[in-house]
Amino acid sequence: MKKLMKWFAAALMVGVMAGCVSRTEPIDTVQSPVATGHTEAQVRTAILKAGLNRQWIMTDAGPGVIKGRQQARDHTANIIVQYSANSYLIKYDSSINLMASGGQIHRNYNRWVHNLDKDIQLYLSTGAQL
Repeated sequence: MKKLMKWFAAALMVGVMAGCVSRTEPIDTVQSPVATGHTEAQVRTAILKAGLNRQWIMTDAGPGVIKGRQQARDHTANIIVQYSANSYLIKYDSSINLMASGGQIHRNYNRWVHNLDKDIQLYLSTGAQL
């Protein structure tokens, strides 16, 4: 019986410790350089294609600016992508149901943004029909 109680207590502690792992992290702003030889139009196309690939809703918001929205169930993230022929910047705009507060946000937001960045870099590096 004592052995069973010890195992139960150990399992309870593991469960409590797992619950302590935070689901929020600091909001990431991604700034990436663009290799020389690309035009602003090619960077724009890479951003739009990467957004489409990652199921972001991307809309032009003026010269050098694209707004993006990611929706997953009842969670929404809005970003602003500023770009030029030399670099681009992905920054947080707003969100719904992502626990955003005090510079922190649900870790899924950062994962979504970093995956978008990876795909933009992939499109730029391959030059795939830009």
